[in-house]
Amino acid sequence: MTPEKLRRVLHIALTAVGAAVCALFSIPAAIVLVCVSAAIFIVDEILQYQRRKKLLALCNDIDSILKGSDSVSFADYNEGSLSILTAEIHKMTIMLREQNSALLADKQFMKESMEDIAHQLRTPLTSMILLVEMLRDPKLAPQQRAAHVQELYSLLSRMNWLIDTMLGLSRIDAGAVTFREQEISCRDLISSALEPISISLELKDISVDVSIAGEPAFIGDMQYFTEALLNILKNCMEHTPEGGNIAISAAESPIYTGITVTDSGSGFSGDDLDHIFERFYRSGTSSGSGYGIGLAFARRIVTSQSGSLQAYNAPDGGACFDMRIYKTPV
Repeated sequence: MTPEKLRRVLHIALTAVGAAVCALFSIPAAIVLVCVSAAIFIVDEILQYQRRKKLLALCNDIDSILKGSDSVSFADYNEGSLSILTAEIHKMTIMLREQNSALLADKQFMKESMEDIAHQLRTPLTSMILLVEMLRDPKLAPQQRAAHVQELYSLLSRMNWLIDTMLGLSRIDAGAVTFREQEISCRDLISSALEPISISLELKDISVDVSIAGEPAFIGDMQYFTEALLNILKNCMEHTPEGGNIAISAAESPIYTGITVTDSGSGFSGDDLDHIFERFYRSGTSSGSGYGIGLAFARRIVTSQSGSLQAYNAPDGGACFDMRIYKTPV
């Protein structure tokens, strides 16, 4: 027997017992008791019916929410015994909607990222297929064969770099990277970041001026910070004309340790500054060798280790990157 049926049976039984007892003393009193009990029973049934009706409406609204409706309002349940329950359901609904929006945004971002990666890989793969076809020609001259092999190696290296960078970004975004906490000398960091591109800088006749005030240092992961600074320097080298200059300065303050990189290129346009750190974004002045992923990776590395990375146009022209690693989390 359900609690509701049990309540009805008890009400009727108590009414019958009370009427029987009253009838022993006064028949009119017994009739009054029965009438009052009947009125209470009817009023209670009406209230229970209204409550069940509201519960049914609430269940229908919840079902509509589960089916994706965004037009459901809980304003009709702000009074009565259901107000506390509906308030909690309303909170849960808001949370579920926010989570659903975040999941849709992540899904869209993943879709766009996969399309971007496929697009970025398709171009070098097409070139590699053509090169392989050329290499299969037995009449190909040795010098041309060597040139094609070198170009093929360059394309494979670029694809390998793209895949490694995307994996690194994904691991950081997923929180799967444990950054080492070690004291990093800015002098050593700049030297390590310049080493891989020293030959390229020399071939483009780009001079590098390094200015370090004292012995600035900070706590972080040397390997990842080297990667971040290297990507910044590569971007500056790409946009600096032959015979140009890249200036690197480092200094330490009570609040942060900063490294600034400035090139003598044309600087950023207004649109570039709004999107320069977005994944796969490439400005109109970019060469065909870039993927538009290096600066996004650099900022993610820095911001994941209590730092910031900003870009702006230098007063004297050229692009300027300002990397700051704060002594306390910000």
